[in-house]
Amino acid sequence: MRERAFAVLADRVHDSRFLDLFAGTGAVGLEALSRGARSVVFVEKHRAAARLIDENSASFDLTADRAELMVRGAAAAVDQLARRGDSFDIAWADPPFEAWIEGLEVLVVAFDSGLLKAGGIACLECPARADVESSLRKNLQIIRDLTGGASRVVMIESRI
Repeated sequence: MRERAFAVLADRVHDSRFLDLFAGTGAVGLEALSRGARSVVFVEKHRAAARLIDENSASFDLTADRAELMVRGAAAAVDQLARRGDSFDIAWADPPFEAWIEGLEVLVVAFDSGLLKAGGIACLECPARADVESSLRKNLQIIRDLTGGASRVVMIESRI
């Protein structure tokens, strides 16, 4: 699924500022860096997983301006990033499947706060059965919906 999603995002990833929410091992953000993202902010609340992100990032020899790791919940991180005036081209949320709605809510806040730039895209990795459509506000629209097996990646943009 992720490979298909990155194929769809293709040119949008190159030189982007990328936000990896619910980062886990950091695989999504590292994939973005390998595809030419300018920088990535990894957000992961679990310390053991955050250590894995550090370990997995070591092979990339990343400088502080290319990668940042925030060890906190996604909602708190989005609030802090917005307050400090950051902005991103792409935000990816991969919450635990049972918490997919939390991932969607955090992405909505990223749009509302301006954390996602105008024309930015949010990607939600969620269960294939998740009813994302009825949970979206009218100012947001699904532009791509990639489904495979038990999961899907829903790409969302703001209607400007």
